[in-house]
Amino acid sequence: MAEMIKVTGTCHCGAISIDASVEETRMIACHCSDCQQFSGAPFRPVVIAIGDEVQLSGAPREYAKTADSGNVRLQGFCGDCGTQLYAADKEKTMYNIRTGWLDQRDQLVPKMHIFGSSSPDWLTGIAAHSWLSQGPGSDPYNPDTSD
Repeated sequence: MAEMIKVTGTCHCGAISIDASVEETRMIACHCSDCQQFSGAPFRPVVIAIGDEVQLSGAPREYAKTADSGNVRLQGFCGDCGTQLYAADKEKTMYNIRTGWLDQRDQLVPKMHIFGSSSPDWLTGIAAHSWLSQGPGSDPYNPDTSD
């Protein structure tokens, strides 16, 4: 059995928090066009958790999205600050937890990228692009040599 990792987090405004256990092997980056549209980013990293292993406090808002397959996926978010929290099946037996709001996000490295055919071409070779350590005017940054 895969090692379980405890994850915690809060939305940006603090109204919603999570305490969950996830398998280290179930971390993915989804490049599908829906994830791009929902996130405003070229992909969305998630970690998959069994519903019984997820404890949420607060009151997430949910948007029910019907996939091309006909499956309904609940898109959970904070109704106050807009933080994207998760996607889940209607019964909430499985959660795709968005890693951006988790305290352990730096440790949750995707093991697989899915829907690569939808990925923007510019992601190829992104490490070779110009990087800065902070905002405009800050020092150059090399993602290949960072700790």
